[in-house]
Amino acid sequence: MSADLSRLADLLEGFSRQTVVVVGDLVVDEFVFGEISRVSREAPVLILRHRQTEMVPGGGANAANNLTDLGARVLPVGVVGDDAAGEALVAYFQRKKVDTSGIVRVRGWTTTTKSRYLAAWTHTARQQVLRVDREPAGALPEKIRAALARKARQRARRASAVLVSDYGCGAVTPALVRGLGAKLVTLDSRYSMLVYRNCGITAATPNEPELESLYHTRIGADTNKLEQLGTRILRRLDLKALVVTRGKDGMTVFERGRKPQHIPIFGGDQVTDVTGAGDTVIAVFTLALAAGASYVEAAHLANYAGGIVVMKRGTATVTRKELDAAIRSDATSLPSGAEPGQPQG
Repeated sequence: MSADLSRLADLLEGFSRQTVVVVGDLVVDEFVFGEISRVSREAPVLILRHRQTEMVPGGGANAANNLTDLGARVLPVGVVGDDAAGEALVAYFQRKKVDTSGIVRVRGWTTTTKSRYLAAWTHTARQQVLRVDREPAGALPEKIRAALARKARQRARRASAVLVSDYGCGAVTPALVRGLGAKLVTLDSRYSMLVYRNCGITAATPNEPELESLYHTRIGADTNKLEQLGTRILRRLDLKALVVTRGKDGMTVFERGRKPQHIPIFGGDQVTDVTGAGDTVIAVFTLALAAGASYVEAAHLANYAGGIVVMKRGTATVTRKELDAAIRSDATSLPSGAEPGQPQG
């Protein structure tokens, strides 16, 4: 099913009028850049001469960051620790004029931080050589959960949509989501999407490996199996739509009472970095729905965004200007009858 490109461009104009609550696991993505000095005499490992360290929002915070760069008003709700990473994340959003009153600082809690070490010889491209994850131990105190639920409910009442980002770090639960009472709720759950049954979820955006993991199977090139599993989840979670991202194979959109719609990848299949691409996809998908897009239209816009962001290094965002340029590029390059997002030539 092709999309009306002029309609997609028009939808972008409504992005800045939307308010989106992001209820999620707020993660810090740390990138440590170094130059390879030599091989250590102590062990067969590289010695890196440190050059630069960058901290950017990851996980649910990356979804919020994408929404901000797309022009929406964003209300993040989540927790960080009283550590340097948590302080850096809050300061980052404050510099971008994001309302951080929904972020709870928890004493003794560890802000989930994913540190990626990237190294290169002189005049060579950087490559990731190590990743170190720092995660909280134990569950959040009940009073913190109650505070999160209260903040989420208060903000959901005045929002166009709620985006739920569950990375398994402990801030998001089905009970919290069930109590939101929002009309439009989208879900990105890394490990446990099926626990959100009867939680009022409107649409979800899993990737294909997550789908495979849920049902302990492999989809590969078997579109019949993909459609079987997608339809199964659509019904089980009582969703209005399900968008399965499939890497080089694009996306598949499932809706009640309609045949699945396959959307080919935008751009080439040679990507630079997939870090955080799922956060970008759900951010654009949610914002487009809030602006009045159909599920297929929102998926097309999210497909453009995914194709753009995987060509950037590190945890990145897309802008409305970039989306508009991608749509206009397709509008001038597509032959008659071709599908938007399909590589040409």
